[in-house]
Amino acid sequence: MTDFTQTTQPTASHYINGKYVETAHTEAFESIYPATGEVIATLHVADQTTLDQAVAAAKAAQKVWAKTPAVERGRILRRAADIIRERNQALSELETYDTGKPIQETLYVDPTSAYEALEYFGGIAASITGEHIDLGDSFAYTRREPIGVCGAVGAWNYPIQIACWKAAPALACGNSMVFKPSELTPLTALKVAEILTEAGLPDGVFNVVQGFGAVGAELVSHPQVDKVSLTGSVATGKRVMQAASESLKAVTLELGGKSPLIIFEDADIENAISGAMLGNYYSSGQVCSNGTRVFVHKSIKQAFISRLKERAENMILGDPMDMETHMGPLVSRTQCDKVRDYIRIGQREGATLAFGGGDYGKGEQSLYVEPTAFTDVTDDMRIAREEIFGPVMCILDFEEEAEVIARANALDVGLSAGVFTKDIQRGHRVVAELQAGTCWINNYNLAPVEVPFGGVKQSGIGRENSKAAIEHYTQLKSVYVEMGDVDCGY
Repeated sequence: MTDFTQTTQPTASHYINGKYVETAHTEAFESIYPATGEVIATLHVADQTTLDQAVAAAKAAQKVWAKTPAVERGRILRRAADIIRERNQALSELETYDTGKPIQETLYVDPTSAYEALEYFGGIAASITGEHIDLGDSFAYTRREPIGVCGAVGAWNYPIQIACWKAAPALACGNSMVFKPSELTPLTALKVAEILTEAGLPDGVFNVVQGFGAVGAELVSHPQVDKVSLTGSVATGKRVMQAASESLKAVTLELGGKSPLIIFEDADIENAISGAMLGNYYSSGQVCSNGTRVFVHKSIKQAFISRLKERAENMILGDPMDMETHMGPLVSRTQCDKVRDYIRIGQREGATLAFGGGDYGKGEQSLYVEPTAFTDVTDDMRIAREEIFGPVMCILDFEEEAEVIARANALDVGLSAGVFTKDIQRGHRVVAELQAGTCWINNYNLAPVEVPFGGVKQSGIGRENSKAAIEHYTQLKSVYVEMGDVDCGY
């Protein structure tokens, strides 16, 4: 048994107005280490009083924070980034315990992408400005002003990253935030709050409340919350947007997908397989942008499948704290059962299980699922239409460019898409036709903070990261300045 007490148990469940707050009288829930089933922390659900306290703290602090010079706001965010960078090892270990992701992933992606977001938006905070508009004898100007209190709801697959992807632009713009992490992965958001306070963030600017979906629903519909940001499923996004519509709150939604990855006959096959594996097996397949519909040109399909199987069979499943481990468990019993159900559905639908589908030799109680691939998949199968969120790749074949573009665009989601080809003209031509918000040519699933990230159709509204995020955390005010007399005909 692992002793998690010193490394994972937080001081209390919530972080409000610069300090830990407990609600010991409310329902308790446990954070479980998916690799072993051990309890690593016990927390309590926020009640209405606690939520109101967090929102009130954010509302009061936001007025002060908005008047803080932007250069100082940026300095605090960059200081927080430096602290996260210094504590990368400890934060990565905590993220691995909370999510089950291999330490070889968390060490290089999770806190890293969190501090890069804080560093990036801290760096541009002072450049968030409006513009001057010359009108001849008069002029106008615009101001980019903060929206106010932001209510944010995170997902369980990238907890510390999502907390900072939302907090960094919001705080750089002068907003405050109340953040609710997933109940499955509640711990690293509390560490982000601690670190922001240590870096000099005024009390109340960033707050964390814990709980299930009901707490998130109360947060996004709270009358004192001015802006909502969600990372989650399409179904949850629809409910959040409906709740926000009651008061016409600004909304950013980063939702799920069923993204296409198109591999043409001239592609470098090793690179294409690398992209397909990253787009299906990284983080045990629990990535919203994954390219789970892999369209392979018929002329290279058999070579692709044969080599993919060889490489997949060399992947190491095991202890997430072992640096040699490539894949850890699924995050929860519910998620694991869902993935296994889809594997059975695929077999019933007539797809061929090319490899995988097993449980890493630990039986039904294990949360591990082997890297899996189906061939002979058709567009109408459920496994080719529904988001599985596990290490299950669907391989489809095609012959013509126009045909595969039409099939790739046939679903009502459009988060991401990828193309592998040595013909750079075709690469640009195809991505121009794909209905997806984030695309890659000859790579897959890279998400640098400098590049906007988000979807189209039912995969979301708005963008995270890059300068584009500033537009979603500010409101534009226009000011006309008359330099002469008022022209009035009466």
